[in-house]
Parts: sequence; structure tokens; C-alpha cells
Amino acid sequence: MAHKKEVTFDECLKQIKTYIKRPENIDLIVKAYQFAQKHHEGQFRKSGAPYVTHVIQVANTLAEMHCGPKTIAAGLLHDTVEDCADVTDDTIRQEFGDEIQTMVDAVTKIGNIQFKDEKEYQANNHRKLFIAMAKDIRVILIKLADRLHNMRTLEYMKPEKQQKIARETLSVYAPIAHRLGISSIKNELEDLSFKYIDPKKYNEIKGLVKQREEERNEQVQMMIKDITTILDTYNIKYRIFGRSKHFYSIYKKMVTKNKRFEEILDLLAIRIVTDTVTHCYEILGYIHATYRPIPGRFKDYIAMPKANMYQSLHTTIVEPQHGNIFEIQIRTEDMDAIAERGVAAHWRYKEKPNSVPEIEQKEIEDKLSWFRDFSMMTDEESEDPLEYMNVLQKDIFEANVYCLTPRGKVIALPSGSTPIDFAYRVHTEVGHKTVGATVNGAIVPLNTPLKTGDVVDILTNNNSPGPSKDWIKIVKSGHARNKIRSFLQRQEQSDRREVIKKGQEMLQEEFKKEKLDESYLQPKRIEGILHSLSFKALDDLYVAIANKRVSVQAVVDRLVKNRQSALSDEEIVKQYNKALPKEQKATSCGVIVPGIDTIAVSLANCCSPIPGDAIVGYISKGQGVKVHRADCPNIANEKKRLIPVSWAEHIDEKRYEVKLIVYSDDRNFLLSDIVTTLQQCNAYLRHVDSCVDENNLTATTKLAITVQDADHLKVIMTNLKKVRSVTDVIRTIQ
Repeated sequence: MAHKKEVTFDECLKQIKTYIKRPENIDLIVKAYQFAQKHHEGQFRKSGAPYVTHVIQVANTLAEMHCGPKTIAAGLLHDTVEDCADVTDDTIRQEFGDEIQTMVDAVTKIGNIQFKDEKEYQANNHRKLFIAMAKDIRVILIKLADRLHNMRTLEYMKPEKQQKIARETLSVYAPIAHRLGISSIKNELEDLSFKYIDPKKYNEIKGLVKQREEERNEQVQMMIKDITTILDTYNIKYRIFGRSKHFYSIYKKMVTKNKRFEEILDLLAIRIVTDTVTHCYEILGYIHATYRPIPGRFKDYIAMPKANMYQSLHTTIVEPQHGNIFEIQIRTEDMDAIAERGVAAHWRYKEKPNSVPEIEQKEIEDKLSWFRDFSMMTDEESEDPLEYMNVLQKDIFEANVYCLTPRGKVIALPSGSTPIDFAYRVHTEVGHKTVGATVNGAIVPLNTPLKTGDVVDILTNNNSPGPSKDWIKIVKSGHARNKIRSFLQRQEQSDRREVIKKGQEMLQEEFKKEKLDESYLQPKRIEGILHSLSFKALDDLYVAIANKRVSVQAVVDRLVKNRQSALSDEEIVKQYNKALPKEQKATSCGVIVPGIDTIAVSLANCCSPIPGDAIVGYISKGQGVKVHRADCPNIANEKKRLIPVSWAEHIDEKRYEVKLIVYSDDRNFLLSDIVTTLQQCNAYLRHVDSCVDENNLTATTKLAITVQDADHLKVIMTNLKKVRSVTDVIRTIQ
């Protein structure tokens, strides 16, 4: 990718003066520049360039988007508070006023807050940015301009820093630019990130594009000539030009659609820009009358705009002479400006006396339906920054299904969303009172996946008991999931006293039924078994009994039947070390425990020992003997409760479960090859879970299999390591 030439402040000012005319506004920008130049003096970028060159490029990007003088001034000043010791928030406020200071503060990084880990740091940093964005969208324009220049100069950073910044850009900043409809910045951020995240793939695609560039340009020019001949016979104003496909978008299509480079249909793309909406449809008609359109590839984003305000007609046609496939985009000049600069095209600075930021902000919010949703979520969502970021990423940045209310309002939702997701996006109370839904006039189940263009009408009932737990499994948006979860938690808390009482009564009834001594029901006695049942408080146990999360019988067993649990460690071990019986019998799990006839013996789930493993017995309170692998970290610090155990010599064709993790490079048919290998090795597959890191293109596959013994497992692991693209196979301990 060619580097964009860095501009001087005079060149930047020349750009600004094309649309900002008032002397006082020009003076403000010059003052901000002089202030930044003075305070950044002696500071340098990693490239060796004076630091002030960075803020000039930020200002220039903002000027290209026709931002206002205060926004440009804030862009010039955005690093002064953070990087200049003699500049504070008060300094900016005194010199430039509250409005510019607020924008500078919102863009300033959180540098002095200590977080537990990098992920939490980033989440907090981004949360601050997004909340500021909800208050004033100009903040995000400054931040995007800042990030764009940082990405253009990323080559001067260390490789690990390059990777980190590029990944953050691809996962956070490029989606923001996309959602704001600023395609020029979004495309450049994606391509620059791609270059550093996967340079091999980047250069491969770059080479393929360059290889076919001349041929492709020739084909595009021929098609432009043919379309021009058609349109010139009609009295229509238009501009027509070819557009290049960006490297990352080609790569994404190759990965997501599993296609080779040659198969990417819209690599040959032409854009036609005209003056009116009527002419857009006219041009479409003339093109379809001449060339065969490909079914299913026509999209009308004029009638149904995207949530980021993008409007255009998209069609894919076949050129009959050579069989070349072209994607044609048809739009008006205004639509083209919005497609390139998105929200910035609407935030175009107007030198009007009555133009104030609050009014302009309101105008933006009215046009951006998703932004209203975003502002609402910012006010409502969890204080947990990681959860907040998750909701934001899923519901705002990944939303690609556009549905309509009966009144025509567009609701943007993540892929796979249901009427329940739709209801909660309309309003929380609508979601809580939902009892049914119609899609395009027909009643549908609440778990029906919605498609773009669906008209959804939510049926509500004021007497509805509210959402059920099953809804959490149905919904796809984090927003709806959080709302449902909050409702259920509140409901559970309000009923908690009654539930606690019910749990107490159920336990008492069981004692009466079995005619047991009720002195065991004293709180102190019950508190003595809480830890063994994984509860911290007595009330939590009663709630669990009432909700049947723990059986009453299990509680009774621990309270009464397993009386040895009250003994000391030494007494317990003493009981188990009685004289050995004459004939040692293996337990059902194939393990011999000296001195044990009737006590339960089971294999520990954490390390899943198998015949051939070195093992040791652990005497648990109330759960008999747990057999662990000798190297299990969960018993590493235990001394008193350990007893010797051994595998029986002859175990009747018993199978044991083992958990493995397979690390590999991602490829087609990988999972199929792994499963085939397991079958060939006579290993039974109980469970499989595989996930792919799309950035690294690596796969992690978790397996639960059954084996005969350690030798059998060794054969399986050896053969799995031989599978193509597998890098490592490990046995896990939980």
C-alpha cells in the first residue's frame, strides 16, 4: 500500500480555507496549532519526525471530512494534556473554552489507571471513548483521524507493538468507521492492519491483484465505454468510473466464503454517480435491459438504507462477449458523499450563525438509528467494561440484519436475531411483555431467525409474567440477553425469602419422613457441610434445595449418614488403614484400594486417570476415595489424606474417558481428518469442540474420548500429531 504524503500545516490550512471562511475560525485553528507546536517542541515520533507533524496530519484528515473549526482545533490539541507536562485540562479550558477541552479530554488515553490485565485496560479505554462518542460524535472523528495516522506510521514500531496495535485497530476502530459509514477510513484501516497481522497473506493478495491489474483495468475500461454509449443516448447527468477492491475485503471473502482469488465476483467493479434517485432507477433499467443480471445479487439500499445511512443500488451483471462478471453500484452525489465519509458528510461544517453543536448532534442522532440504540445502551448497560464491550461489538458493530417496525422504523440486529431481540431493541418493557410476534403479517414462533426486510410486529400482554430462562438461549444480541438476565435476577431476589423458607421446609420434611434426629438441622451443623457442597452461605443452600439444584437426599447424607466427616484427618486415615482383607478385590473402576470393601471409590474428573498412569487415593469427606493421577496439581499439597492404590491386573475391557486439546493451523476438512484418525485408532469420541482464531488462522480442538489404557492413549496421540497441519496434542488436567 502506497504511503500517503504527509502535509505541512500551510497545506492543511489551505485545505481548511476551502470551506471555512470566517477569520475568527481560522484564527482559532492557527492558535491551536501554535499552542501544540510550542508544547510539543523537543518531542519526536518513532520515525524521527517532530511530534507536531502527527497532529497536523490528524487535523488534515478532519479537514478532508469538512469538520468544524473547534473539531480541528481539538484534533491539533488532542495529545497536549497527555504528553506535555506543563499542559492540564484547566490550561486547555482557559485557552480554548469548555467545548474544546471536553473533546480533548474524551480523546486522551487512560494512561494513569492500573488495571488487572491488558484486556481490561483496553476495555476501559474504549468504554471511555464510546461514552464520549454517545455525548458528542465529533470525538470519534478525532480518534479515527488519530488512529489512521498512527497506522500509516506503524512501520517504525517494534513487531510485537505493530501486531498489538493492528489487532486493536481491526477489532475496534475499523468497525466503528464502518458503522459510521466512513468507508475511506475504514478501508485504509483494514488494509493497514491486515499488512501487519498477516504480511504473508497480504503480500500474496497484493501480488495477485497486481498480476491481473493491467488486464482488469482493460476489461473495466471496455465495460465503462459500453455503458457510456448506452447512457449517452438518454438525457441523464452521470459520472462513471472503476473502483478497486481493497486487499482485506478480498481476503475476508476468500476466508468466509471459502473461495479462491479467481472466484471473487465483484473484483471487477464499476460505480455510476448521478443527480437524482429517479435517474438511479432509470440507469439500472437500461443496464438490466442490455446485460443479464445474476439472480440473488441485486440489492436496493436506496429503498432500504443500511443503519449507517449508506444508500445505493447494487447489481451484478455478466458481460456476454467475454463472460466477465461486474458489480455495478448506482447512487446519487449525496449518497456517494455519505458512502465515502458517512456521518462526517452530514456533520459537514456550516458557517451559519444559528448552527450549534447540540442541534447538529441531534440531527445526526435522528439520521443514525443505531446511534440512538447505542446511546441508550451506553446509559443502561453493565458497569463491567468487558461486558459492555462485548454487547457493543455484537449488537452495534456486527449488526447486519435490518428489520422494520410496522411504522417503517429500521432496527439493526446481529445475524440470527429473533423477534425477542427485536422487541428488546424497541424498548425493554416491550421485551418483558412479549407474548408473540408476526413477521410479514404471519404469526411465527419467538425463536424464528429474522431476515433483512422483514416487517416485525410484537404482540404484548400487560399480564405477561415476563421473560423465561429459555429466552437467554434463544436471543442473539447481548443487549436482550442482559435485559432478560437482569429481570430474572430481580425476580429471583424478590422471591428469595419465600424460596429460602421452601428449602428449609423440604429439608425438615425429609428428616421427618426418614425419622431422623432433627438436632442435625441446627444451623451450625448445616454450616459444617456447606463447603463440601460448594456453598458459601446457609441461605444459598436452601435456595438450591428449593430450586432442585441440589438434592435433599445429598444434604441428608452429608448431615447424618457420613458421620465420619466430623472426624479429624488422622482419625479418617486410621480407619482406612485397618488390616487388609485376605483377598483384595478390584472396585468397579478397576482400582484396588487396600482395606476398602464398602466405601465408594471413583476416578477423579480433574485428571481422569487411566490404567498405566501412576495413581494415588485421596480420602474425601463424605465422597469416599477419589483416585487421582500422581502428578495431579489438585492434590500436590495434600499429605494426610493420601493412601496407596493400584490398578487391578486384569480389567474386563473397560474404557476410560480422557480429555485432549489439539492445536493446529486452520484448514478445510481438519475436523474430519481428526475424527477419522480417532476411528482408525479405535477411540470413541464423546465430545468435540473446535474454535478458530481468524486473525492467526489457528484452530484449537477440544476432545473427550474413551481409551483402554495409557498405551492405547499414546498410540492415539502419536497418530493425531501426524495429521496434516496439527502442531501439538496435549492431555489436559482441569
